Amino acid sequence: MTSVRIEKPGPSVAVLAYEGMSAFETGIVTEVFGLPRPEFDVPWYRLTICAPRPGGLRMIGGATLDTPHGLDDFASADTVIVAGVSNVAGEVDAEIVAALRLAHRRGARVVSICSGAFALAAAGLLDGRRATTHWRYADLLRRRHPEVLVDPDVLYIDDRDVLTSAGSAAGLDLCVHIVRRDFGSAIANSVARRLVIQPHRDGGQAQFIEAPVTASPDDDRVTASMAWALRHLTEPISVDTLAANAHMSPRTYLRHFSRACGVSPIRWLITQRVQASLPLLEETDAPIEEIATRVGFDTAVTYRHHFGRAMRTSPSAYRRAFRANAASG
Repeated sequence: MTSVRIEKPGPSVAVLAYEGMSAFETGIVTEVFGLPRPEFDVPWYRLTICAPRPGGLRMIGGATLDTPHGLDDFASADTVIVAGVSNVAGEVDAEIVAALRLAHRRGARVVSICSGAFALAAAGLLDGRRATTHWRYADLLRRRHPEVLVDPDVLYIDDRDVLTSAGSAAGLDLCVHIVRRDFGSAIANSVARRLVIQPHRDGGQAQFIEAPVTASPDDDRVTASMAWALRHLTEPISVDTLAANAHMSPRTYLRHFSRACGVSPIRWLITQRVQASLPLLEETDAPIEEIATRVGFDTAVTYRHHFGRAMRTSPSAYRRAFRANAASG
């Protein structure tokens, strides 16, 4: 008798579309959760695009998005995402508020991108929690919902079952973070490479408020030095080392690096080393001291300090939480 392999369905994700939205807002979610990923041996997400009422929605640019899925489908997903609201100064549709509350009571993970935080706040899901939104809307969110602990200086906040992100592009950071929570850093890093983004950006959204400086040819040398550093993480690396690799003086290198990346070379290097340690925590039983050395930290104490700053937890707690999540999935 031939056995039939039954594929376990992947986690369901629903994103809420709205009248007048940008295609980019749904595109963020579609790129991460909607595209098939046959290269991963895991049951990938099942994405549904929903609307307050099934039918056509007009989008920016004259396009129309037509979906048969309404708020019942939205509220029944494992993860529900509000990618924005049509008017941050207006009232959120009562039916959307009810759907969000129902999803949360069911145990769904509730996520907002950019102005979508206003919908979560209207549903009372951000009361007493830290939350973020686009820096332009932070003061308004604070005034309209004083019970929300608004933090305008971060790219996203993971508060277990409720997650919020800053402006639209920060939604990519949050979506990749969700993949990391669900499937580990190796798969999250692979998704980030496909998107041509960093698996984890250090710093907050404040660095993106001012207009960016036009890139110069010298930035190519900075980029090359960063690629070199990633290949030599276990070795001692200083600003002088990176500058020499880029054929610049340390002072010139610091100026170009900070302009290109928004952080200092050492802060960037620390972030890369912390990220390199995640697969070792997830996939091996190596002691913390050994992992610290393998990713280039001088001591386990230094590693724990920087890991805690970057990940808001300890290496040991991260390992326990990841394995618990993997076992429950």
